[in-house]
Amino acid sequence: RRTKDKKMEEILQKTTGKQPVTCKPVTCNLPKANLTCNSSKTIFVSGIDTDAGKSVVTGLLARSLRKRGVNVITQKFIQTGWVGVSEDIQKHRKIMGIEPQPVDVDGTTCPYVMTYPASPHLAAEIDKVTLDTGRIEESTRRLESMYDMVLLEGAGGLYVPVTREYFTIDYIADHRLPLILVASSKLGSINHTLMSLEVCRARGIEIVCLVYNRFPNDSEWITNDSITIFRQYLEQHFPGTALIEVPVVRETDYPDLDISALEGRV
Repeated sequence: RRTKDKKMEEILQKTTGKQPVTCKPVTCNLPKANLTCNSSKTIFVSGIDTDAGKSVVTGLLARSLRKRGVNVITQKFIQTGWVGVSEDIQKHRKIMGIEPQPVDVDGTTCPYVMTYPASPHLAAEIDKVTLDTGRIEESTRRLESMYDMVLLEGAGGLYVPVTREYFTIDYIADHRLPLILVASSKLGSINHTLMSLEVCRARGIEIVCLVYNRFPNDSEWITNDSITIFRQYLEQHFPGTALIEVPVVRETDYPDLDISALEGRV
């Protein structure tokens, strides 16, 4: 752990010219939500935890929508552990089969890129950045004016802190954004997935679809049983909500997904 932190401190100093700092809480400008985001155009994409595969899934969904003629763009809520054009945005573009767009280069698709690989609140404190969710919303509105659909990928799971007082799920709920939840086949995903769905139900968040990412696909027994449990839960608590299965992606062999649950929103 200490070796990793020392290495990241060296990367931070090299890329930014800043000395490592002692973390102190940073004030975040959090205007009251005016609910002006057009939820018919913007859909939030979150995972059940970190590394659920939401970046790949976001890219695959955008790719499949583009193949059906939908003018779609992806956006990254907040990027950490990177410098320059968002790493996840670049991954989206590669999967979509297009070059980085002008809205990527100018930062519209990811207004905040911070150097330290940590939760946004901590990365912001380290980089001495004041996170303003209004700036993210303004970027979304600009993208909505240019595209038919915006897939807004979060950072980690629903309860990842944006600041020490404000969480990702608060932003989703405040802006009434419908949600695509990405689950994985990792051991423990049943618990994480059902807890995420339960909190969405409690907060009144619309679930557009649950995406089951078969990676890492360690056990067919676990995979098949998990899918059965998720289908039963959705039928009981989110009737009519689709479950989309995503096979393991190998190199550039990108699968075409069933995006019928999204097409009706364009």
